[in-house]
Amino acid sequence: MPPAQTPRISLRKRPQQARSEGLVAAILEAAVQVLTTEGAQRFTTARVAERAGVAVGSLYQYFPNKAAILFRLQSDEWQQTSRQMHAILSDTTRAPADRLRDLATTFLRSECEEAAIRRALDDAAPLYRDAPEAKAARARVDDALAAFMREALPEADDARRALTGEVIMRTLKSVGKDYSETPQSPAAVEAFGQALGEMLVGYLDRCRG
Repeated sequence: MPPAQTPRISLRKRPQQARSEGLVAAILEAAVQVLTTEGAQRFTTARVAERAGVAVGSLYQYFPNKAAILFRLQSDEWQQTSRQMHAILSDTTRAPADRLRDLATTFLRSECEEAAIRRALDDAAPLYRDAPEAKAARARVDDALAAFMREALPEADDARRALTGEVIMRTLKSVGKDYSETPQSPAAVEAFGQALGEMLVGYLDRCRG
C-alpha cells in the first residue's frame, strides 16, 4: 500500500501587488472567522471563500488546500510570538527579572488570543511541525533565551543554564495552554500573567544561589 501523500502547505504563488495582498489578507481573516464561529470540523476552503466574498478559484490561486491556510495562520502567529519574545529577552537595558515578568504576561496574552483557533491549528500541526518557518521561529527564541540565561546566570555552567531555560519555557507553554482553554477577561489575563512572572522570577533567583 503506497504511503499517504502529505498535503501541500506552501502558497501556490506569492502576492505581488497590493490587490493580491489584500485578497490574501481577506482570505486569512475569513479563515479566522470560520474557525472561531463554526469550528475546525466545518472548516473548508469553500466556507472560507464564501466568508471572504471571493470565488473558490481565486482562493486556490494562493492556497492549494485548507492545510495551507492553517499553516499560514500558524506561521504568522509563530513569527509574531517569536518576534515579541526575542525583543523582550534581548532588551539588555532592563534587568533580567523585569524581562521575565514581561515575558510571562506577553506569552500568556498571546496564548489567550490564539485559543479560539488553536484546535484547528493543533490538528494541522503534524503537517508543518518540521517546516522551515517552524524551525526558524524556534531558533529565534532559542538563541535569545540562551543569551538571556548567560546574562541572568553568569556564574552557572552551560548545563545549568540550559536546564533553567527549559523549565521556564516548558512552564510558560504548559500553563499558557491550560489557562487559555477557558475564556478570560483581559484584566484576569494580566493578573495571572503577573503572578506567573513572579513565580518564574523566584525560580530564577533560586537558581542563582
